Amino acid sequence: MKHPSNRDLQPATALWRSYRPAGAPHAFTATDVQTAREWQLRTREALAKCIGLDRIASADGPARVIEEADRGDYVRQKLLLRTGPHTLMPVYLLLPKDRPAPHPVVLAFHGHGYGVKDIVGLWENGAERSTPDGYHKDFAVALCRAGFAVAAPEISCFGERRTDFSSLNADLGQPVPSTCTHTAMLAFHLGISVVGIRVHDGMRLVDYLETRRDLDTRRLGAMGISGGGMHTLFSTCLDTRIRACVISGYFSTFRDSILAMSHCACNFVPGLAEFGEMHDLAGLIAPRPMLIEAGSHDPIFPIRAVRAGVAKARTVYAVFGSRTLIETDYFEGRHQISGRKAYDFLKRVLAAPSVAEKTDSPVEIDVDRG
Repeated sequence: MKHPSNRDLQPATALWRSYRPAGAPHAFTATDVQTAREWQLRTREALAKCIGLDRIASADGPARVIEEADRGDYVRQKLLLRTGPHTLMPVYLLLPKDRPAPHPVVLAFHGHGYGVKDIVGLWENGAERSTPDGYHKDFAVALCRAGFAVAAPEISCFGERRTDFSSLNADLGQPVPSTCTHTAMLAFHLGISVVGIRVHDGMRLVDYLETRRDLDTRRLGAMGISGGGMHTLFSTCLDTRIRACVISGYFSTFRDSILAMSHCACNFVPGLAEFGEMHDLAGLIAPRPMLIEAGSHDPIFPIRAVRAGVAKARTVYAVFGSRTLIETDYFEGRHQISGRKAYDFLKRVLAAPSVAEKTDSPVEIDVDRG
């Protein structure tokens, strides 16, 4: 018997040979608009089930304002919003003071770090700051100063939504897991995913925003970086109430980013390979405008993979006659918000009447409303 190669001893070798995104059951293969629209309806429903949206219970209830701060040119409210029978989500709502209501709205999704405070101008301990810090660069505040009402939720597994592991038996020397990893494994065990949980929470947030007369959700955008970029991608795929998006530090290819190196467990969805590559998912966003931000030296979302993913996404958009509606901001830097084009992009595309008109509806699935 021939001595086996070292590669054949590695389990990933066989798995990679099974990785064929071009032949995935839900890959984008349409060549005309009618077929592409039919693919969207079919694939949007399948993706919702893949991430577990149909298994996540919802609950309605009034949002409760628990804090309010006057920041000079804007007001910052903190709300508690019920998204499920046993789930509360803190949300910061930033409202510009110098613009007439109803305001266009942007959902702002933070990435890994100490949570939503890091994008609304607060330190970990809740103290105010006047100078943007870190890779998030207080982008929710920047969006508000650009004229948007901004809804910034505390994404599951961060900040106030971290799991309390104090009950672990310290005598056993059990290490404390990260909330993301523990939640992801528990979700997988239940047949759902952290991606599904986050998309679900985002949809319930939009439900709430639609009830406010001071907000114009016909002009609704989304922006996020890193894990927030992931949130933005999947939320925009599944909730067509989002009319345009900015994905920062995430959009690339699964093969060369998420699957190529160490990434948080919250990025993974069992069975996602059935939907092809990241550019195939862009077909669920088309023809809505999308801006991709990417740093030239981002170590976890390599610029080469970003460029390749965007190029293929543009071929998908071309089927809808909207190739130019994918814009890019390739900037010199690492894993961080740029903002060089993003805020003006959202002002431009969300101001257009054609964008404000609804062309379809968010995915409809059988969800337990509690």
